[in-house]
Amino acid sequence: MSGSNEAMADLAERLDGVLEELTDMALDALRLASAGDPDSAETGEALTREKRILKARRALERCVSALREGSRSSHEPCDDGAG
Repeated sequence: MSGSNEAMADLAERLDGVLEELTDMALDALRLASAGDPDSAETGEALTREKRILKARRALERCVSALREGSRSSHEPCDDGAG
């Protein structure tokens, strides 16, 4: 493995830790939402936060995948900007 490929693999590993953190944050938001009154503002905010976290997580998953596959152009963005 070349130095550049090794660096990308190392970065992908570190980002896996961030993915786990995002998962934990999303689960916490979902727990908060499910514990409260379904019609409360706090529940709505928690669900909105969970949705936003999952969107960020999916974007980061695409970045990790791009780092691992190594076949993408370095000019191609990790996030497609959808959403």
